[in-house]
Amino acid sequence: MKHIKDVAKILKINDDALELYGNYKAKINVEKLNSKANKQGKIILMTAMTPTLAGEGKTTCSIALLDGLRANGYDAVATLREPSLGPVFGMKGGATGGGKAQIVPEEEINLHFTGDIHALTSSVNLIAAIIDNHLFQGNELNVNPDKIVWKRAIDMNDRALREITVALGKGNGNPHQSAFQITTASELMAILCLAKDESDFLKRIRKMVVAYTYDDQPITVNDLKVSHAVMKLMKEAFKPNLVQTLEGNPVIIHGGPFANIAHGCNSVIALDVARSLSDYVITEAGFGADLGAEKFLDIAMPAANLSCDLAVVVATVRALKLHGGVSYEDLDKENLEAMLKGTANLKRHLDNLAKFGVPVVVCINKFTLDTENELKALQNWCESNLYPSAILDSFSLGSKGAKDLSEVVVKTLKKTKSNYHPLYDVNLSIKEKIDILAKEIYHAEKVEYSLTAKEQIKKYTEMGYGNTLICIAKTQYSFSDDPKLLNAPTGHTFTIRELGLSAGAGFIVPMSGEVMIMPGLRKVPSAIKMEEEPY
Repeated sequence: MKHIKDVAKILKINDDALELYGNYKAKINVEKLNSKANKQGKIILMTAMTPTLAGEGKTTCSIALLDGLRANGYDAVATLREPSLGPVFGMKGGATGGGKAQIVPEEEINLHFTGDIHALTSSVNLIAAIIDNHLFQGNELNVNPDKIVWKRAIDMNDRALREITVALGKGNGNPHQSAFQITTASELMAILCLAKDESDFLKRIRKMVVAYTYDDQPITVNDLKVSHAVMKLMKEAFKPNLVQTLEGNPVIIHGGPFANIAHGCNSVIALDVARSLSDYVITEAGFGADLGAEKFLDIAMPAANLSCDLAVVVATVRALKLHGGVSYEDLDKENLEAMLKGTANLKRHLDNLAKFGVPVVVCINKFTLDTENELKALQNWCESNLYPSAILDSFSLGSKGAKDLSEVVVKTLKKTKSNYHPLYDVNLSIKEKIDILAKEIYHAEKVEYSLTAKEQIKKYTEMGYGNTLICIAKTQYSFSDDPKLLNAPTGHTFTIRELGLSAGAGFIVPMSGEVMIMPGLRKVPSAIKMEEEPY
């Protein structure tokens, strides 16, 4: 690994703007950056087809594209999300890439890193503690304990904390129901990633609705008078983090909301810094394009007042075969028919992205057991459908395996101008915006709302939140709200069971299907598998 000072020099980051966390990690003090850093680089979004248990390798592809662009002489940087301890110790494992396309120091990034998520966790729990203390000390704000909507947070998968009772025992306050969510699903994480600067962050957190009074009036963080304490806890977390790839290329990491229950993009601050330092900026949105890319284009880009120049959609032979009906156990067998049947899923994502006016490139992420016949058939499919494409083989070859993709990306950027625009008008009603997403992106035939959802829509509209953005929470494994409905389903009903208000983030969260804001661990989580590894 290079010393992080040498990595910073690649982006011409001056020493005054660099705050070292050892030899291989640093924070960037945005306020001290050289004022000449104003390149306004092009934004390249890395997204994917609908994910499967076979794994698509989106982060690996983001890192590989950066290495490929740099190897071909282009000025590039990547901006990625910070890993959450929940997935690291749960099912997914780490989030630093794979093979020869990784960011380092891998274990430090995957675990505590520079403490950003810990600062967020403390901030969320400080607000929860202030609310309960307010109840205990006389409840001047007339808080209804049964209508506290603010949840505690922990950066871990722990289903036992989904519903809890607090203040039990003599002299500990008024017992009431509460809950934990994983930190990356918190509104505070969304605000960190949408705020343009510290001032914007402060304005947003003061708007967060944490509870309601007995006469159903909203209570905000501003009412609790705790916003400055949160700012002190978050002081260092506002600064983006600088690390490197295995090939010594610069990567900026900052923020990490999930895409199936939050908006799934790294921070606007990091993106803006990256654009000022490099000609090409590779960024990533979580899960498939129906979740991550849609939220990046409908939520993050308007918040940042930026435009997306190109979307790279990751596809794999293995994932296509799964969507084409092949069982997980048979993925290693060549099956051209199933793979081509699965391209319906890929095509739907590509067609959806066209609705935003964003040019696309297909990245075919090669796995070891993919056959030449399968790879050639997939490339032929892309060519016949007029989608620029390239095979990526960076897991095995590093930057050498990404040179073709990097040239296709640059060529497409030069040839095709983006006509980016959000999918919907934010001033439409809540129902109209949900219907547009359900029908245009998820291809549902109709949308049904539970009685609770209908009441919440009425309530939020009357409160003045009707003209906010929409951040749908749903399964990542299907276009529908049923994770078992693979490929490109049509004719299904999209059901909204309830809605959450994220007033500070500026969006409403309709929840469809069984999406949990506090995930659980599987029977044999990654944490137990680590027992076999040296610590």
